[in-house]
Amino acid sequence: MRRQRNTRIIATLGPSSNSIAMIRALHEAGADVFRLNMSHGSHDDVAHLYHAIREVESSARWPIGIMADLQGPKLRIGTFAKGSVMLADGAVFRLDLDSKAGDEIRVNLPHPEIFSVLEPGTSLLLDDGKLRLKVVRCGVDFAETEVMVGGKLSNRKGVNVPHAVLPVAALTEKDRRDLTFVLDLGVDWVALSFVQRPEDVREARDIINGRAGIIAKIEKPAALACLDEILDLSDGVMVARGDLGVELPLEEVPGIQKRIVRKARTLGKPVVVATQMLESMIEAPVPTRAEVSDVANAVFDGADAVMLSGESAAGAHPVEAVSVMSRVASRVEADPMYLAASQRDLAIPEPTTADAISAAARQVAETINAAAIVTYTTSGSTAIRVARERPKKPLLVLTPNILTARRLALVWGLHCVQTEDATSFQDMVEKACEAGLKTDILEIGERIVITAGMPFGTPGKTNVLRIARVASKHQVQ
Repeated sequence: MRRQRNTRIIATLGPSSNSIAMIRALHEAGADVFRLNMSHGSHDDVAHLYHAIREVESSARWPIGIMADLQGPKLRIGTFAKGSVMLADGAVFRLDLDSKAGDEIRVNLPHPEIFSVLEPGTSLLLDDGKLRLKVVRCGVDFAETEVMVGGKLSNRKGVNVPHAVLPVAALTEKDRRDLTFVLDLGVDWVALSFVQRPEDVREARDIINGRAGIIAKIEKPAALACLDEILDLSDGVMVARGDLGVELPLEEVPGIQKRIVRKARTLGKPVVVATQMLESMIEAPVPTRAEVSDVANAVFDGADAVMLSGESAAGAHPVEAVSVMSRVASRVEADPMYLAASQRDLAIPEPTTADAISAAARQVAETINAAAIVTYTTSGSTAIRVARERPKKPLLVLTPNILTARRLALVWGLHCVQTEDATSFQDMVEKACEAGLKTDILEIGERIVITAGMPFGTPGKTNVLRIARVASKHQVQ
């Protein structure tokens, strides 16, 4: 059966979900895209997961998307002679380039790029924001700080500099090796970590060269200042709320999430909301009420996809987590408030033939109460345009390109089928109706709205809108 919801679900794979049987169970429970976290595991592990997903896809009804999430730079302190120290509020603590083991008064920070942007008054966050330091005095190889919020600090904890743009590239040498590997595997999306400026996305785009879609992870405050430019260079965006919540006041994150989702929707770029959505389900078989509301709010906002991380990768109840997320999304989408909001936030079509046809397809489908909108596409751009219209009717996408079908698995509402391109108007209608019947989207006697391009098979030429009715399984009108 086709998915009865439009919001897509991304499930991260890991120790709890690395078998073909579990991946199949997650897909059947509602996972549309699988995330491969390049921060964990070897290339052999990643290849095993990739091929397991494709094995599941071979017997699945819909193409499955695969996202490789690059690790990005990891800024960490060094080690302590005793493994950890306790920092008291108000204490003086030094960070420097000296590689010897640390103690209660100093520790190594092996990142000269951090020292290059520090100045008195700069805040430093350690261990995901649990400890906060304020720079009192600094130089090119040291920083003397006052402990504003103390606590236990142990080896190799992370460092965040929330109010500075660091002279650090988003792609490390490890990322470059990982990127080459996953592109050769054939992943559909690459999630780019540590994006601070448009140049970070541009560098990745030059390497990827169209072989996968690029998801820019918005996890640094600096990225918010140039969000328009980052979105323009990206194929999609992820609201990475965990890191945003470390570097920004927590109370600001919900509003930022809404603004990013709305802006991405306006531009027709897929947007993912991620991090700690059902965190308690790593251990518990049911989520908290607050977590359910969090997932629901992301769906209400209009996100294309919501993502599970540790819940499906390392949790005790991965299938249940996907199932809960699917049920919540389905229930929200049936709510009259959701339907009203999805229509209220529609983007103004650009003055192009493709946008005009896409907007008209939604209006015509609703006017004649069509059973579905069927879109022919080669690159996927037309399907994304139609999805941006958030039609109330199901969206069936026909494409001859399996890579396009897999990539569109991330996009709101798209049900993709690989099929040969149409050769004539009659063939166009017959293929659309046949696919609609096979996927349970269409029944005999119903009408559909079809968009396509003439001449057939030419990318970027959407210029046809056709209404058709299925008279029988072998006869269309």
